[in-house]
Amino acid sequence: MKAMMVNELGPPEIMKLQDLPAPSAGPGEIRVRVRAAGLNFPDILMIAGKYQFRPDPPFVPGMEGAGEVVETGEGVDAFAPGDRVIIHARNGLYAEEAVVPAEWAVPLPGNWDFAEGAAFWSAYNTAYVGLISRGRLKAGEWVLVHGAAGGVGLAAVELAAALGSRVIAVVGSDAKAEAVRAKGAEVVVDHRSENFRDRVQEITRGAGADVVYDPVGGDVLFQSLRCIAWGGRFLVIGFAGGAIPEVPANYALLKSCSVIGVRAGEYGRRDPAAGRAIIAHMLELAGAGRINPHVHARLPLAEAAGALALLSRREVIGKVVLTT
Repeated sequence: MKAMMVNELGPPEIMKLQDLPAPSAGPGEIRVRVRAAGLNFPDILMIAGKYQFRPDPPFVPGMEGAGEVVETGEGVDAFAPGDRVIIHARNGLYAEEAVVPAEWAVPLPGNWDFAEGAAFWSAYNTAYVGLISRGRLKAGEWVLVHGAAGGVGLAAVELAAALGSRVIAVVGSDAKAEAVRAKGAEVVVDHRSENFRDRVQEITRGAGADVVYDPVGGDVLFQSLRCIAWGGRFLVIGFAGGAIPEVPANYALLKSCSVIGVRAGEYGRRDPAAGRAIIAHMLELAGAGRINPHVHARLPLAEAAGALALLSRREVIGKVVLTT
């Protein structure tokens, strides 16, 4: 099989398309013919050796994908060869085949293609764990979503709207504004020409946003804490903007608000039953047509480095997917 291999740490261009032996499924595992692999910002960090999970080279990156089961290991009853599945892993999915534990797979919804399935797990799991499990977002509450047209941002917009919350989405282009409106954003703020803090105060009549969802970092945190509601919840999703801010404790004191870290993958690993319940609920929403991943581009596996460059330049609306 072919796979994108990281033989030494560095920028995405360091990856090489190589031939590797096809894997075999062991007990409790399934082997999947990967038809599409989703790209995520943490992939860039992992390739550079800067992510929380730091595999030693050589390794294959890629945390989510979709394809067909080609082999099941001993003790696997939930799947059979030919089943169409969504899979996730800590790495290894920028490849034509992959082996994962059977519990790391779910059936691909019948109304989705492989690319949509590959764009699902990381973004929507992060959105759900952040907004619902950690942020306790309720119907009717205001949620401020930064980086709202990116992978985890657009999923948060769509999920919050589907569950009856009121979304203020912050974007930086007309195309991104159109995309977040299509996913259910009630208010769109263009940070190129508007101050989101002032707009939130205006929209909420001074009450502030009940929940802030921030995958960007940097100065976004300081300005968001100035327009968060009393008792609000600020969700630390990531630092796509590059700067990791320090939380001013006096802001949390004055607003009696919570600053909450969100590690969606770790959440499911520490509480597998809760993780399975989350995915099951989201698949119900998918089956009802209430959530549907937006695929910005579908590129060949060999173009993985260029695809990741799109993420770095913030040119992506939703997700980019590699096809094999």
